[in-house]
Amino acid sequence: MKTNKAHLVMQSVQGKIQHPSFSGYRVTTDGQPFILPATGGITYNVKVGDCAFGWVGDHVEPGVSVKNEIDAHNAALAVLSCVGNEAKLITGDAKGSIGYVVGTHGGVEHLMVQFPQTVMEQLTIDDKILVKAYGQGLEVEGFEDVKIMSMDPALFEKMGILIEADQLVVPVVAVIPQYLMGSGVGSAYAQKGDYDLITSDRAEIVALGLDKLKFGDFVLLQDCDNTYGMGGRLKGAVSIGIVIHSDCIKMGHGPGITILMSSKTPRINGLLVESSNLSQYMEY
Repeated sequence: MKTNKAHLVMQSVQGKIQHPSFSGYRVTTDGQPFILPATGGITYNVKVGDCAFGWVGDHVEPGVSVKNEIDAHNAALAVLSCVGNEAKLITGDAKGSIGYVVGTHGGVEHLMVQFPQTVMEQLTIDDKILVKAYGQGLEVEGFEDVKIMSMDPALFEKMGILIEADQLVVPVVAVIPQYLMGSGVGSAYAQKGDYDLITSDRAEIVALGLDKLKFGDFVLLQDCDNTYGMGGRLKGAVSIGIVIHSDCIKMGHGPGITILMSSKTPRINGLLVESSNLSQYMEY
């Protein structure tokens, strides 16, 4: 298939590893308060490819959480960075090491980056990371009505996406119905942040096999229009996303999904492939 990748702009954006923050108890859907690890920092034992469920935490972000202290610059970091972009450490003991962008987390406005474990052990809070932001505006010839966003063109090409019967067929781990999507709906930009799979109805989550989702899994969202904003319900619309943070204990929340593709009509289809995960395409 032919894309416009040769005309896309590659530009630097930069942030530093963000310290975790604490704001008090987090309350479960049953009204129970807990003190738990949550967003930010260097999360040593949670990485792309691990299950997004079962962690004793809330909204846990895999790898390292990156932010720029200037709001407008942080917005550019979140919007222009694309999943699969190369991220380079430019300070600290592991200076020069290469990682990959995993996704963006709305609300806290973090960019997640995964590095090899040997590099993770050398990192410190405030280490600076530069991302070669590349991918916004990507289009496939003949599928200009399919909005591709926050996706490195190299990742797009590696995933084995096919054209069949006038549809882009994308390998995904699972299909998620629109009624299960919650926190983040109504955000102005699908290129910035995520929205959550609601997991308070555990029986439904298990019945659909969604309790096995992993960080970095590619998923299809049914009847979800994310072309101009986040979380619109539209019959026949299809979106493709990636799981970017852990399950949550709060009402209306669950594993976060950053959007990568969206169409108002069924121009996207999913092919169920259990191994369709970002970890398959990161070349350390």
